[in-house]
Amino acid sequence: LEQACIRFGINTELRVCHFLAQVAHESGTGRWLTELWGPTPAQRRYEGREDLGNTQPGDGFRFRGRGGIQLTGRDNYESFSQAIHGDDRAVRDPDMVARLPDAALAAGFFWHRDGINASADRDDVLAVSRAVNLGSPTSRGMPNGLDDRKAKLKLAKAQYAKLVAR
Repeated sequence: LEQACIRFGINTELRVCHFLAQVAHESGTGRWLTELWGPTPAQRRYEGREDLGNTQPGDGFRFRGRGGIQLTGRDNYESFSQAIHGDDRAVRDPDMVARLPDAALAAGFFWHRDGINASADRDDVLAVSRAVNLGSPTSRGMPNGLDDRKAKLKLAKAQYAKLVAR
C-alpha cells in the first residue's frame, strides 16, 4: 500500500487516511481481495454490462471485484493492466489483481484515475465513499457502508496521528 500511495500521489495525511479507510472497508480489513460471490442479484447484473466492458459471456464473474478497492469489469481490468504493465496481462489472468503487489496498485490506480484525492483533500468522506463504491441506500435512507467507512477513517486518523507524534 505504501508503494501505491507513493506512485499515485496519495501523499498527505488526509489522502492516506481516506485511502486506507476505503481499502479497509472494501477488503474487509484486508481479508478479501476477491469479491465474495453469491451470486447476489447485484452481482448477476455485472453480466452484460457494457458500461463495465462486460460484453463476453461470463465476464460478470470473470471480472468481479478484486484488489484493495475491488476493481470490477473488463474495461477496468484492461485500463489497469495497460497503465501499470503496458499489456493485457490482468485481462488474461484476472486473479493477479487479488495478489500483491497488484491488489494495492489496482486500488491506487483506481483512486488516481477517478481523482479521489480532491475529495480526500476536503475531508469529504461521503464524496470519497461515493467515488469508491457506496452502494444503495439502506432502509433508513443512509448510504450502505457509510458508518463503517467513517469508523475506519476515524481509526486511520488516530493511527496516523500516533505515527506522526513518534
